[in-house]
Amino acid sequence: MTTATAFAPVKTGWREMLNRPAVAVAFALIYVAAAIFLVILLDRRSLWYPLTSLIAAPIFLVSPLVVVSLNMPRISKIVLLVVMFAVVMPIVGVSNPPFLELAVQISIFAGLALGLNIVVGFAGLLDLGYVAFFAVGAYLWGMATSPSNTIFTENAWTVSNWLAANPDLSPLAATFVGFVQSGAFFLAMFVAIAVAAVVGILLGLPVLRLRGDYLAIVTLGFGEVIRIFARNLDAPINFTAGAQGLRNIGAPPLPGFYVGFTQSIASTLGLRIDNPEALAKQLLFYTIGLLLIFVIVLVCIRLKDSAIGRAWTAIREDEIAAIAMGVPLVKMKLLAFASGAAFAGAIGVLYASKQTFIDPQSFILLQSITILAMVIVGGMGNVKGVILGAMIITIVELHTLPNLSLQLNALRTAGLVNIPTQLDPAKYQPLVFGLVLVLMMLFRPAGLLPEKSRKLELMEQNEIDDPPTEEPLTDAVLVDESVPQE
Repeated sequence: MTTATAFAPVKTGWREMLNRPAVAVAFALIYVAAAIFLVILLDRRSLWYPLTSLIAAPIFLVSPLVVVSLNMPRISKIVLLVVMFAVVMPIVGVSNPPFLELAVQISIFAGLALGLNIVVGFAGLLDLGYVAFFAVGAYLWGMATSPSNTIFTENAWTVSNWLAANPDLSPLAATFVGFVQSGAFFLAMFVAIAVAAVVGILLGLPVLRLRGDYLAIVTLGFGEVIRIFARNLDAPINFTAGAQGLRNIGAPPLPGFYVGFTQSIASTLGLRIDNPEALAKQLLFYTIGLLLIFVIVLVCIRLKDSAIGRAWTAIREDEIAAIAMGVPLVKMKLLAFASGAAFAGAIGVLYASKQTFIDPQSFILLQSITILAMVIVGGMGNVKGVILGAMIITIVELHTLPNLSLQLNALRTAGLVNIPTQLDPAKYQPLVFGLVLVLMMLFRPAGLLPEKSRKLELMEQNEIDDPPTEEPLTDAVLVDESVPQE
């Protein structure tokens, strides 16, 4: 080795730099500060507000995932995440309510995607009827709280009618009933988890021997059966109000300090809020959604690193080899269906209480495909990747395309462009999703953040499909020029 080579400067790329904890902490602080600064600079009165909001929202909402992905000390991550979730997001949400609404929707769809990831990513079972379990949880809470003309309201079985149906209760008993009503929402979540898990097992029993396309077709049919069942379950006994849907679904009780917290933020920022209770309720849904995501992520990580997760991985890789190694195939498949369904049931309760109205059209096949797209885009089997996929698809569907349409309408009204309304981007949501999936399959088949084992599988498959080619033999004859030719 020469002296020049020995003392040559070591070249370090930006990835190597970010692997240093001090650099990662500095980068995280700069990124979060820049994201908050972009949001603060938004001006709703500006002509270009939809476009600037379209750019600022993804940068801000993805910032927690950026912090988690960096090589930082654990205590630094925890402190920064707590500040972002408990302080920054409520302040931004009060000053810009659409951002808070988008955060709640991301938490709902991220929970659904994580549940489907257990079935598709961990166990390798393609499920196109996953929205059925989502519907089970939503209808359970809807039937228990909606004033629609169903058998529950006729017999005063709803949560809101419980106290009204018993006017002769003593003050102590009335207080107890009110406390039970306050906890009914969280009790309904546990009931929805249990019922959805049972429905998942009932789905898994007939399809244990099916794989691949056949499994996808059967689960697709199951999802449609649940939707049609909900639409027709208004006769002879009315449970679901049929195609009319359930209206005015109850919400969890709003603690008083949420309203005070919202008003204090608004007064500090110098904002005037006409209906602080509505905004405080959004903050409550944001808190519940965040807690649900935290629990689901914790359960998914623990399952993946457990003996159950390894059994699911073995089933995904090769069922015959898994059986030979002693993996209980039936038990593990049913457990995968039940676990994914349980998460969807809990999220369904949150969704119904937030939307306050559900009908069979809320749970169509496109919803299952959208949730599956989140898993594919993020990276099947990778918890962090699935959350990223849910963020991307939700932001594109609920923020990017609508804001592009709003921007075009604003420019059209100002006379700057003359684009027909038929070309509004919001009308082409299925086309955009289709293009996203095609591009993902072409360039990132393992997803944006693929699981390590999944990435290695694709690399090995590519090596098998494209073996190294040898140099073709030619008819040329090597001639030694030093030997005289005749």
